[in-house]
Amino acid sequence: MGYKTILTIITETDIADSGLEPAITLAAREEAHLDILCLGVDRTQTGYYYAGTNAFIQQETLHKAQEDASAIEAAVKARMGRETVTWSSEAAVAQIAGLSHLVAQRARFSDLVIMPRPYGEGRGIEDEAATEAVLFDGHAPLLVVPAGADTAHIGRKIVIAWNQSQEAMAAIKEALPLMQAADVVNIAVVDPPKHGPDRSDPGGALSQMLSRHGVKTEISVLAKTMPRVSDVLQRHATDIEADMMIMGAYGHSRFREAILGGATRGMLEKTAIPVLMAH
Repeated sequence: MGYKTILTIITETDIADSGLEPAITLAAREEAHLDILCLGVDRTQTGYYYAGTNAFIQQETLHKAQEDASAIEAAVKARMGRETVTWSSEAAVAQIAGLSHLVAQRARFSDLVIMPRPYGEGRGIEDEAATEAVLFDGHAPLLVVPAGADTAHIGRKIVIAWNQSQEAMAAIKEALPLMQAADVVNIAVVDPPKHGPDRSDPGGALSQMLSRHGVKTEISVLAKTMPRVSDVLQRHATDIEADMMIMGAYGHSRFREAILGGATRGMLEKTAIPVLMAH
């Protein structure tokens, strides 16, 4: 089963830094329909206005969000006019407090969501909120594509960050169409447990399962030689020249990841290659 509905969400009027280009590439390759949500964000928080703020100021922020949504959609239509993929766009406005519900509703009916990294220069709180809405409330796989990543041939060599978690298995099952088309899939296991069920053959059961789906696999057992697992995985991906990674998202709570760090947060902040995540 391939991806037949791909969604991308754009929150900035400069669409060059959005997930639109990789979404077009994947939609063309998968012969999928591309949905584009052009989202103007009113960044004021309902019920949290500065003393003295009046209705005029509140209306101005909403009007600005409406203008942004219209400008984004106009830029999208201009860009998509020369494309042959089937596509549709929708302009919408949301406050930060209501953004998650809107994004989740669109993600729920998509096979794959494509977005840029939510952290870094030029990214805002709405990017993090949309990312989490896709994973937690939309229950959709998310392909995070960093700026400048080459997506023309994405998925030739894929790394799986395998830790036997439910989240990792969910991501693997969602990524099967990409893995079946890959030249090779590398199953990376970082510091496998000494007393786990796979202690004698880390990654072996997963490799067997994937091979029955026609996926060509190899296994790498890695030592945790760096403080963060995400750093070990990124270095490994660079060493083997992988062009994509698959991993589970937020095995710990979002609060713990934000305060103490975690593999998901570390990957979203620093990854140089596209990462497909699921929760």
